[in-house]
Amino acid sequence: MDTVLSLTHRREAMVFREPFRISGYLFDSMPAVIATISDGRVSGRGEAAGVYYLGDDPDHIDRELERCRSAVEAGIDRRGLRDLLPPGGARNALDCALWELESLRTGVPVWKLAGVRRPEPMVTTFTLPAEDPAEILRRLAGFPALTSIKLKLEGDLAGDTDRVRAVRAARPDVWLGVDANQGYGGGDLDRLAAMLVEEDVSLLEQPIARGEEALLDGWRSPIPIAADESIQDMEELEEQHQRFQVLNIKLDKCGGLTEALMMAERARQLGLGVMVGNMAGGTLSAAPAFVLAQLCDIVDLDGPWFLADDTFAAGLYADGKISVPTEIWGAA
Repeated sequence: MDTVLSLTHRREAMVFREPFRISGYLFDSMPAVIATISDGRVSGRGEAAGVYYLGDDPDHIDRELERCRSAVEAGIDRRGLRDLLPPGGARNALDCALWELESLRTGVPVWKLAGVRRPEPMVTTFTLPAEDPAEILRRLAGFPALTSIKLKLEGDLAGDTDRVRAVRAARPDVWLGVDANQGYGGGDLDRLAAMLVEEDVSLLEQPIARGEEALLDGWRSPIPIAADESIQDMEELEEQHQRFQVLNIKLDKCGGLTEALMMAERARQLGLGVMVGNMAGGTLSAAPAFVLAQLCDIVDLDGPWFLADDTFAAGLYADGKISVPTEIWGAA
């Protein structure tokens, strides 16, 4: 007799310790949906916040989960899920739930099922908001020990120059990357890049708007450019990869660990560096991303640290690294 599965899902508020500003947005929380698939003996879980700039919010995620309830409870696998749902939060939540369910049923850790090395602590960036320099330095002083920083830019070259110089002066020792979150147009790219080189910045993430990637054609950046909003999934990776040097993979964007692993492999084949990021998120969303992190050059998994009430977050970070215990998600 086939095992009967049940799908449930609930909301989590995901309130930040402090409001967080990026180019064009100010967040005080990033609500998430947690999907659970149970066989009556063990349960798999997946957390998703969706993709805010594409309208993929918790309401949309809930609707998508209900739309595919019958297929999930009938026993759909991860391959079938890729055919059933588009990339985004709902597929991410279900995909990760199916990974954990399989892990607990078989007693095999997710990392082994995924074919990656046994997870080890990884250096992670800690992210500073696009605030004025005094506020940025106040936030920096409150971080745990770190060796890697990502600074959000606002899209105003003069103000961003002040931000970058303030962080670099305060921490000349760290790896420093910046994330423009689509804030710049083509006319400012040369001046922006020159400033970043002067301040020893190692990565420029998503300087231009999604849909305007042609602005990068013919531009030779002196530092690597990472795609975030511009590349959501495997299809967009094939379309846009030639314009970037690094791919930032987020499970909420691509629809789960299954597609993320495929993207990491393909990015390597295409000669790109690989980065893993998060859409904020708690420890439950960091756990599958941490499996992917074992394949990455750059890790940006500071989401749990920014939450006001993630009970596991304090234990994830030490000496500038993140380590998510295997037993938090799946079999130990």
